Amino acid sequence: MDIITQENPTETTISLELRGRFDAHEADMFRAAVDQAIDNNNVQIRVDLANVEFVDSTALAELVRGMKRCREQRGDLVLVHPSDPVRVILELTKLDAAFDIV
Repeated sequence: MDIITQENPTETTISLELRGRFDAHEADMFRAAVDQAIDNNNVQIRVDLANVEFVDSTALAELVRGMKRCREQRGDLVLVHPSDPVRVILELTKLDAAFDIV
């Protein structure tokens, strides 16, 4: 999986564009990116999932963890353009109700 980071230095928002498979093998990389963003006061995180072809339960757990961590800092983690396979998994697990999805 690739993570492309787009930061706006005048705001507390950062965008993370994910590409490829988001699974247990990639979870540590995503966790590090989210933790670094929050440590740099970017508590509004937009995760672009348009180019993610697969997510597993570990990836979903990392998304939830990131959302909770952002909300602890009075921010949020928003999912942007989830691909069809990702959207199906979010709906089946009812996580589509937990996240803001745009």
